[in-house]
Amino acid sequence: MPFPAELVRDFVNTFDVEAQADELSSPAELAVWLREHDLAGPRDRATDDDLQIAHALREGLRAALRQEPADLPELPLKVAVGGQGPELVPAVPGVRGGLARIAAAALGADWDRLKVCAEGTCQWAFIDLSKNRSRSWCSMRVCGNRTKTRAYRARKRGSRRLQGSNTDTV
Repeated sequence: MPFPAELVRDFVNTFDVEAQADELSSPAELAVWLREHDLAGPRDRATDDDLQIAHALREGLRAALRQEPADLPELPLKVAVGGQGPELVPAVPGVRGGLARIAAAALGADWDRLKVCAEGTCQWAFIDLSKNRSRSWCSMRVCGNRTKTRAYRARKRGSRRLQGSNTDTV
C-alpha cells in the first residue's frame, strides 16, 4: 500500500475534473482499483452502493483539500491501539473496508502537503514538496502558466487607454 498522502492523492485523482473522465465509473472498476492498491482482496466485489460511497468520499476529500467543509460518508472504522498509539482501522474487510482505509489514510497523511490545484478547471490533487509549502498548481508549466497568462491579459486589457483620432482639430 502506498504512503497515506499518495493513497489519498491517487484516490482523489480517479476523477479528472477537466476531462470529466472517471476511473471509477462502475462497481467493477472500483473493485479493481482497490485491489491494485492492496485495499481489497481478489474475491471482493463492489456494489452500486459501494460506488456511490466511493464517489462521495472522493469528492468530500477533494472539498476538504480545497479547505471547504465536507460531509464524508459513513464508513466502518474502529480505533486500534498499538505500539504507535491509537489509529483508525477498517472494522470490516472487503470493499467497504478498503474505502474506510482511504478515509483513515487522510488522517495519517501529511495533510498540509496535500493540495488541490488552484486552477478552477483542473482540481488535480498533488503533494506539495516545496520547502515552504507554497505551491498552488499541480504543474507550473500547464495550470500555473494558464492562470498567470489569464491574469496578465486581464491586467493588459484593463490598462489600455482609449485612443483618440489622429487628426488635429482646431
